[in-house]
Amino acid sequence: MKNEDWLINLIEAYVGHYPQWKKTRSSWQIPLIVAVDATDLRFAELKKQVGSSHLLPQDLLPSARSVICYFLPFATAIGRSNKEGTYSSDEWACAYLETNQLINDLNRHIQEEMGKLGHNAAVTPATHNFDQNTLLSNWSHRHIAVLAGLGSMGLNRMLITDKGCCGRLGSLVSDMELNIQSAAESSACLYYFNQSCRKCIIRCPNGALSEGSFDRFKCYKLLLQNVEVHQNKGYVDACGKCASQIPCAFSNPVQKLQLGSKDTL
Repeated sequence: MKNEDWLINLIEAYVGHYPQWKKTRSSWQIPLIVAVDATDLRFAELKKQVGSSHLLPQDLLPSARSVICYFLPFATAIGRSNKEGTYSSDEWACAYLETNQLINDLNRHIQEEMGKLGHNAAVTPATHNFDQNTLLSNWSHRHIAVLAGLGSMGLNRMLITDKGCCGRLGSLVSDMELNIQSAAESSACLYYFNQSCRKCIIRCPNGALSEGSFDRFKCYKLLLQNVEVHQNKGYVDACGKCASQIPCAFSNPVQKLQLGSKDTL
């Protein structure tokens, strides 16, 4: 079996069985998976795009040959639950916590299984790997996913994949040679495609989003309010309003438009 097929089967099986194993309240659709050459020169550009402290794959694993990136789409009911109110729904808050744990567990599982084959892998946390003063990440799953071709950045500053943006991203670095291509080629954001959609801006509860800018500090202020609202569940610094009940929540709306579909929600 090729390395690529082995990895895809490993991830899909783990995610598919996870709700039963861990008795989670949340569930997930089939994940999207890509892998890109760790020596790709575009990784160095992330120090300009994200921040000077952004790491290179070799900083995590000197022998790095591949960077694996995956998207775990939420079950549609989770996205739909987050329609009303200023703060994230109970279902969204729970999915945030459980998916972060899934990503950490999955990364460790991949690391262990690769070790059995004589390969090394370096894992990174699902979240909270950012500078508290600048709010800039030293390993941006979103930007790495764009580089790897998993999707494109939307007006909401979320990654839009062929399965939308309602979900969570994970990534890790390995010395296993892998090449898993994605079909993503152009922007999946309707605003960037033809300026026909601003629904994520309208959905933002505190005006952190606009056509030309994103106020990450204003956004983070609302995330911390969600921490207080959901403190009985865990540390839920999540909102998700700009990723739910919009055309790109669970699909690529540009692709739908080009195929002649009128169903964008």
